[in-house]
Amino acid sequence: MSDDLDGWGGAEFVLAADRLDTPDVVEAADPGDTLRQVASAAAQVRTALRSCAETDLSAFTAEGRPRAIVVAGVGASALAGEMLNALAGLSTPVQVVVSPAERLPGWVGATDAVIAVSSSGATPETLAIATEAARRGCRLAGVGAAGSPLHRIAEQARAPFVPVVPAGLPRSMLWAVAVPLLVIAERLGVTRIGADTYELTATRLEEVSHQCRPASESFVNPGKSLALDLVGALPMVWGTSALTKVAARRFVGQLHENAKYPALWGVLPEAAHTQVAAFDGPFAPRSSRLSAPGQDAPGPGDVSDMSGWELDYDDAEPASGFTALRLILIADPDEDQRVAAQRAAVTELAGQRGVGISELAMDGEHPLVRLAGVIQLTDYASVYLAVASGIDPGQTVAIHDLQARIE
Repeated sequence: MSDDLDGWGGAEFVLAADRLDTPDVVEAADPGDTLRQVASAAAQVRTALRSCAETDLSAFTAEGRPRAIVVAGVGASALAGEMLNALAGLSTPVQVVVSPAERLPGWVGATDAVIAVSSSGATPETLAIATEAARRGCRLAGVGAAGSPLHRIAEQARAPFVPVVPAGLPRSMLWAVAVPLLVIAERLGVTRIGADTYELTATRLEEVSHQCRPASESFVNPGKSLALDLVGALPMVWGTSALTKVAARRFVGQLHENAKYPALWGVLPEAAHTQVAAFDGPFAPRSSRLSAPGQDAPGPGDVSDMSGWELDYDDAEPASGFTALRLILIADPDEDQRVAAQRAAVTELAGQRGVGISELAMDGEHPLVRLAGVIQLTDYASVYLAVASGIDPGQTVAIHDLQARIE
């Protein structure tokens, strides 16, 4: 938990911590049982494996490996495709493409496999791609709710369909839709996971759920501690590898949907060339001068010549209501050495600028286990941040309002 309360009144911070450590308040603030849905992750893994075992997936074998795998999905379903991409790695002979749009790329044809993923089985974009894939003669598979429109499309195309057991909101069903996708990819020889690794993944999800349980107080609860780090801040989440990129995207998406918090995600080394510039902006409590040592002073016509502008805010204190950046770094033990050096430099630079830092370290032998631990932790943190802020994590009024306007 951060002790730096700059930009966030001490009384408000204490109130947020008190909310998280009062079981009755947590329960009342989460009427949709979002925390229970997060806790179902391990059960989702095991249930999905049973569904795969009961589904005829004989059309997907390493001998009939496709040119490419196209994963059609949005939200958590699209993230499942990104997870597959990261686990497959650069050495895979099969290209993995995630398509959240309503149309397949023009090059996709009969030599490619399309896996349509939708926990509800009713996502319009996914249905459109599944229909088009069947028309083009692609090898098709569906993952979603039994009896749904997606299920009917798969039946009409005589394609395998892995049913998903509903466990709550679509964003809480990542593992229910990800596991069938990974199993199909493994049958094609694109990934190597195995039954033991799936069970280790479920066990890791259970371990994190126990650590982050609502009855566990914030000083020993990593989910609550991370949430309190983010209270009153603008989160910037960076990964350091393809695997941690998935975790960063997931965390930001959950911050949006559960906590209703704006947040940014990035990945080193790209973020070191772009997003790090925000350390010199108005959201960095102690930003440096705009001109770095050795650079020429601003010339005539630069914004520094404009009356009323103060560009030197080296020692400026944040104003009342100031929203400070908070950097969350997700480190992977398999990250490149150069990236590891960049991460260390970023940590030092952030400290100089007064940007708070939370570091999350992946651990575990298999990448899927490492990814599961961080995703489960940050899923909990996003819900606890909503509770700490007095927001119902289950409501999505703006999303429904926008969909109503579009329809």
